[in-house]
Amino acid sequence: MNKPIILGISGASGMIYAVRTIKYLLEADYTIDLVASRASYLVWQEENQTRVPSELDLQEEFWRSQADVYNSGKLTCHRWGDVGARIASGSFRTQGMIVTPCSMSTVAKISAGLSSDLLERAADVQIKEGRPLVVVPRETPLSLIHLRNLTSLAQVGVRIVPATPAWYHQPQTINDLVDFVVARTLDQLNIDCVPLKRWKEDK
Repeated sequence: MNKPIILGISGASGMIYAVRTIKYLLEADYTIDLVASRASYLVWQEENQTRVPSELDLQEEFWRSQADVYNSGKLTCHRWGDVGARIASGSFRTQGMIVTPCSMSTVAKISAGLSSDLLERAADVQIKEGRPLVVVPRETPLSLIHLRNLTSLAQVGVRIVPATPAWYHQPQTINDLVDFVVARTLDQLNIDCVPLKRWKEDK
């Protein structure tokens, strides 16, 4: 049985990266513990003209509907301020954590060891427990401060997967571009569940 995967959604533009990650993990029957930061609610509304429900009992249905996956995998949603949730403890064993999209504010707080909300605390736990942590920064241009913070994370073993798609797989849609990044993100956890034509792979 696969250990749970923590999915953090921070307040960076590019919420589609989170949705497609949810889609492929659930379709592959993984267990996801999801926490969306306070800022992500605002960004979601700007990008999609809809609101993420604040009630936890409605959030699972919401994220499943966005990902169009209803009957496979397991999804548990946590409130951003609930620092007593199970994913805040190192005794809760996981396969790792992904933060996508990852804002530069979240990068800075994780690199400084701050835990002002559940997402940041869960990320800090992955680092201290020596478990995989993958961040998908979505920002441009990057300042020297951003680069230093990303370097600090890389130095402690965090995998940095910029939201930078490729074109060698002949993408035809926005989802094709997004899915390339999602596939490379999941590669960092040794998960291969995204249909993707890889480099030099037969057509």
